[in-house]
Amino acid sequence: MAELYVKPGNKERGWNDPPQFSYGLQTQAGGPKRTPLTKRVAAPQDGAPRDLFPELHSVPTSETSPGAPPMGPPPPSTKAYSSPAVGNCPASTVQPTDSPVVECETLLEDVLRPLEQALDDCRGYTKKQVCDDISRRLALLQEQWTGGKLSTPVKKRMALLVQELSSHRWDAADDIHRSLMVDHVTEVSQWMVGVKRLIAEKRSLSSEEEAHEEKSTATAKENQTVPEVQQDP
Repeated sequence: MAELYVKPGNKERGWNDPPQFSYGLQTQAGGPKRTPLTKRVAAPQDGAPRDLFPELHSVPTSETSPGAPPMGPPPPSTKAYSSPAVGNCPASTVQPTDSPVVECETLLEDVLRPLEQALDDCRGYTKKQVCDDISRRLALLQEQWTGGKLSTPVKKRMALLVQELSSHRWDAADDIHRSLMVDHVTEVSQWMVGVKRLIAEKRSLSSEEEAHEEKSTATAKENQTVPEVQQDP
């Protein structure tokens, strides 16, 4: 579905207003619990006070006994340490690339054509006034898209919404619509109302078609099970 991130600051909000979080982050469960600050550290078992900063009170061995040999492990070698090769797998070489990674751009035609097709399916079953309003909202979507007024996250989520709508996954499409209204209301408020109404009308039409098909199938089965009445000559 839609990606999870912290939204940038709203230009219409004050400088000291807290940041707004993405719709997906709000719907997910919280992260791991933090350690309470009131928890105390256990006291040492021997009863002696613990030195919190031992490095400040320690005295180097060379100062106390100049003639005594230094204790502890030998100093590390100054030679460059090379890790042994594990197995026969050659070391992977990463070649830096100067050209930036180009993401696949979402095309307007891939988003607008399925929406217009869904609107054509609803014509004849939905009121003309409702269809005209949806058509006007889709025209606003096309105008803002071609005018460069829509950000990349909005375009990507609209592509996901169209995929869910074409697959008749109504709840998923409606959830993407809500996430767009929460995270990018200033960009989508003028035309998202029409997309929401189109999802509802298409969902209702699909339910009616499924009910009609089930009724026709049940009627056909009943006609097959009823024996033919033979008339006497």
